[in-house]
Amino acid sequence: MSETAAKAPSAPAPSGDANRWKALVFIALAQLMVVLDATIVNIALPSAQTDLGISDGNRQWVVTAYALAFGGLLLFGGRIADLWGRKNAFVVGLIGFAAASALGGAATSGAMMFGARALQGVFGALLAPAALSLLAVMFTDAKERAKAFGIYGAIAGGGGAVGFILGGVLTEYMDWRWTFFVNIPFAIVAALGAYFVIREPEGGRNRNPLDIPGVLLSTLGLVALVYGFTRAESDGWGDTVTVSMFVASAVLLIAFVVTEAKVKAPLLPLRVVTDRNRGGIYLSLGIAIIAMFGTFLFLTYYLQIVKGFSPIKTGFAFMPMIVGMMVGSTQIGTRLMTRLPARLLMGPGFLVAAVGMLLMTQLEIGSSYVSIILPAMLLLGLGMGTAFMPAMSLATLGVEPRDAGVASAMVNTSQQVGGAIGTALLNTIAASATTAYIKDHIGSAASNSQQQLVTLEGQVHGYTNAIWFAVGMLVLAAVIVVTLVNAGRPDTTAVASGEGAEEDLAVPVVAH
Repeated sequence: MSETAAKAPSAPAPSGDANRWKALVFIALAQLMVVLDATIVNIALPSAQTDLGISDGNRQWVVTAYALAFGGLLLFGGRIADLWGRKNAFVVGLIGFAAASALGGAATSGAMMFGARALQGVFGALLAPAALSLLAVMFTDAKERAKAFGIYGAIAGGGGAVGFILGGVLTEYMDWRWTFFVNIPFAIVAALGAYFVIREPEGGRNRNPLDIPGVLLSTLGLVALVYGFTRAESDGWGDTVTVSMFVASAVLLIAFVVTEAKVKAPLLPLRVVTDRNRGGIYLSLGIAIIAMFGTFLFLTYYLQIVKGFSPIKTGFAFMPMIVGMMVGSTQIGTRLMTRLPARLLMGPGFLVAAVGMLLMTQLEIGSSYVSIILPAMLLLGLGMGTAFMPAMSLATLGVEPRDAGVASAMVNTSQQVGGAIGTALLNTIAASATTAYIKDHIGSAASNSQQQLVTLEGQVHGYTNAIWFAVGMLVLAAVIVVTLVNAGRPDTTAVASGEGAEEDLAVPVVAH
């Protein structure tokens, strides 16, 4: 190994530098803003649609425009963070996200709203990997890293559910526009704090020229993939455009892998994903998110449409999951991460979440919130919180500092693609089961009230069918973790320096 390669990674934050804990506050605040935004807008969508005169056919673009920009540009955003420096990318991402949010809140037409959401996605794709990679390069002591990633993991997992509460409160008591405006103070405080507090370790930038073919192929490939799943949800899996998107995505992403194996300075060095631990983390996280995102959606529908909950009451109904995630991440995960191998936290974590999901398959129209949904949410939150925390840490453990941004982007990419797949796939399963149930039972319903009852029963039947699929996804995620992830306890593997990391860092920097 070259001398350059041996020295480049060893730039931990000074052990006496208390600023890294202050920095964590602002990094966590920014992450909360991005995660909140993914769900807060969903609650406000019906009101915004009415005000702006957006048609039913076009309303999906409020969500899709953000998903396409965010999912498609994540790898590019991670590489820009490595090139510019994570602090610079973080601050620029925050300022841009705030400006895009202001534009969305002030929207006077559907087109203006779609444009604002796409811009939010662009700056989110710069901000999210920069936030995670800052943690990766600033927290190098195993115990400190466990605490930092415990907090980050709790926010990454639970922030979406908080969005339901905040979205409900803002929409019901103020105006849907505040679901956008609320991002501005978050972003300003986080940007100012980051600018004055964050001290990024030296020597961690990747100043190689940008891999333009890689940028184009990965962006177009991911956009085609996310759009394919989004379109499948609304137009069906057999739709010509849907199929074309999937074919185009496969061709583009294969071409991307071939390109990355050949170019001197790849956008995504293949060693980042071919490492069995990181590869296992990316794959298992993506699969677990498929289960989670679909379930968020079904529970929202079930509580509001079937049980008649208001937006605020629905938001607060998600609180047990948030509590479970906080406990799983900050107590169980943080305390055990330096004592147990990651797979012994992640595998059981996904299985506990699967048990929670299994409880939800028992849902019926008259099901009690206290006896089924509350314990199911607690178990789901507890399991996912316990699994997320070591996953977030291990995804960037031992990676060269110059690759930290793109390694972090892969975590976000697996979650974003998993979310798109989960929403489309589980919705399709639910819709098919609902249609079949109503077709089989509507004939025996004589009155309007009986027909309405059959329709509601059909919806719940569809949800539970899809949730069974989600149970299988979580079990599969657990199997992948136990099979692929073989890293020892974090305290036996130095982060980005020392013997444990040297094996990961054996590729000479000069080879790029």
